[in-house]
Amino acid sequence: MDSKEIQLLIAEYAPDAAAIGLRAAGALAMILIGYWVAKFVSGIIKTAMTKRGIDATLTSFIGKLVFFILFALGAIPALAHAGIQTASVIAALGAAGLAVGLALQGSLANFAAGVLLIAFRPCKVGDWVDAGGCSGTVESISLFSTILLTGDYKRIVIPNSKVMSDAITNYSAMPRRRIDLIVGISYDADMRLAKEILQNLVEAEPRILKDPAPTIAVAELGDSSVNLVCRPWVATGDYWPTRWKLVEDLKNAFDTAGIGIPYPQMDVHFHKES
Repeated sequence: MDSKEIQLLIAEYAPDAAAIGLRAAGALAMILIGYWVAKFVSGIIKTAMTKRGIDATLTSFIGKLVFFILFALGAIPALAHAGIQTASVIAALGAAGLAVGLALQGSLANFAAGVLLIAFRPCKVGDWVDAGGCSGTVESISLFSTILLTGDYKRIVIPNSKVMSDAITNYSAMPRRRIDLIVGISYDADMRLAKEILQNLVEAEPRILKDPAPTIAVAELGDSSVNLVCRPWVATGDYWPTRWKLVEDLKNAFDTAGIGIPYPQMDVHFHKES
């Protein structure tokens, strides 16, 4: 190929090459600008969420999600500016997203429930809860599962969708709890003395709060016993030790005072036929 032919080729294709180069440079500039804008906005959102005390896991995820969405919104026009047909790309991404969503329905449900758990905080690490049909101390809450430690130190991994689909009872959320004791005494026992013993035991226990004041009253007249109710308040962390101590002291005090606690029994009578 001689120099004349080369000059003809350059003259023929140079304008198109220049236009392609300009479009490519413009597309690259748009991608870079979109990248920095997405990074800047996601950084602002992450900073705001951190200042509001939102969980670090959720903050990181939301920041990354915002970044990728904004970057994609900037990259698609850049590809179109470069001369690439974006309609087929968008259609392919949509189809792929639909297929992935159908394949991961359970995982996506767990993920959505995890976001709600982290955002609304019905429980936190260290709380004792009933959730998903299980009881235990919350060890961790991730985007897909919640881990509980039972009283005998078993680890239970519960999918977040199961946690959010049922009631969550949080025993550690409030600073105080009420102990509910129902004590049955026999109908022959001295009811006033029994109430006095309960009052003395409650006043002698230092872990029982003075405010709100404990409630000691006759709850009902049962089939075989007079049922007294004793409802003192304690700090949440003192609930079980105080309850166990109160029950033990109550039994000893009733035994000393001669107050009987009835128990189910059956009398069988035999009649001899003549």
